[in-house]
Amino acid sequence: MAIIYMVRHGRAAGSYSDDLDPGLDELGQTQATQACDQLLVSLPLSILSSPLRRARETAEPLALSLGAEISIEKRVSEIPSPGLSLQERGPWLQTVMQGKWQDQTKELQRWQQSMRDCLLELKEDTAIFTHFVAINAMVAAATNNNSVLVFKPDNGSITQFDTGAGELRLLNRGKDAVTHVN
Repeated sequence: MAIIYMVRHGRAAGSYSDDLDPGLDELGQTQATQACDQLLVSLPLSILSSPLRRARETAEPLALSLGAEISIEKRVSEIPSPGLSLQERGPWLQTVMQGKWQDQTKELQRWQQSMRDCLLELKEDTAIFTHFVAINAMVAAATNNNSVLVFKPDNGSITQFDTGAGELRLLNRGKDAVTHVN
């Protein structure tokens, strides 16, 4: 059994609809440090991150504190939106988040399943630095909830799962906040 800590990246310097890969703004850097401080009591931990800059930058304080490497894992990346312009992404995402997993494209359903498989493959306690919809996708999978939007994890919040008996089980949702997806 592994304990999985899914950390939503700190506040980004740009939004989903105006920057393909923004880093963290000043508040986001503070949130990354705060998440690191919370995770330091849960050692030892492996560190996985989405390949996107805002997730990697959120993982950096923990990696520096542990003298550890950040392993990049594409399966915990942002929800795929292939072929959409920056201007189209925001409205598209709002529509997706109002829906149900069963009504999403096969590609999005595979993305959710692939991420679930990734978490179930982990054999040791792991911090995963990822994104708003990704965390929702795993909460939905763990709780058999068909809604795409289950809750609104705050930037820097930590949602905790375990993988005992080959199942993904939600232990604790991260701090819920009024937020814009970024």
